[in-house]
Amino acid sequence: MDISEKTVFLAFDLYSQLAAKGSVLKADVADLYSDEDIRSLAQSFASRVACTIIDDADAIYLIPIATDSPFHMTNEQIKKDFLRANALNMDIYLMYLAIIIFVGCFYDSYTSFEPHDFVTLQGWLEKMNQRIDALATRSEAELRQAETDYNVNWVALIRKWTDLDSVKETAKRQDRTTSRVGFLMMTKRFLETQGLLHDDGAGEFSLTEKAKTIFTNYYLEERYNRGITDFLYSLDHPAQDSAASSGTSDATNETYVAIQTANTESEA
Repeated sequence: MDISEKTVFLAFDLYSQLAAKGSVLKADVADLYSDEDIRSLAQSFASRVACTIIDDADAIYLIPIATDSPFHMTNEQIKKDFLRANALNMDIYLMYLAIIIFVGCFYDSYTSFEPHDFVTLQGWLEKMNQRIDALATRSEAELRQAETDYNVNWVALIRKWTDLDSVKETAKRQDRTTSRVGFLMMTKRFLETQGLLHDDGAGEFSLTEKAKTIFTNYYLEERYNRGITDFLYSLDHPAQDSAASSGTSDATNETYVAIQTANTESEA
């Protein structure tokens, strides 16, 4: 297919705006994004840096889809910006687990494609406790095998969550305490900063349109994350046990990148 020099420059202009800001309003680039050749070429530019371009009704987003993307947020940056000063990588993995469960609250444990309107902080906490308790009922041998299958240290995640201090749940400021609610509030702040969660007040949270677009394209896609979600919820849905056992470590990498947006957006 022959592409004019003008089309190449216009496509790069669209890509460069996304690379600089992470997202742009459709109305601001309507002429560019409506052109199939420009849109396709911009997507090609994005793929060269391990990203993809997705859109919702109002905006267009540049999303990293691999950990080696220059737009992917590093563990060190996440710890510095969103977790406690002494946070370890295991804190980040627990945050990812909390996000998987948060999303599952909206999509009925990943059995529905239509999300609920909102989730309460208390409801999120209860679901998190339920998932950890359900994991803890499995034998250590099962969890060690699952660690190999999914490249996730389930035993350490269970221990990390249960070690959080439930005594401090009534503290007025929870975002930096070592309580379970405090940990969820730190996770909430990460999601909010990335434009994935809206705080509706009174302890109620909703998904943004950006979040719904990302989760529909990644979390709810079989090839991306079903291995881990099937394993997490297999005690609720026993018929899925055999499907869960076929998961591979690729599922963990997809979980890792699916929740991350271009870090330039939060820095802009």
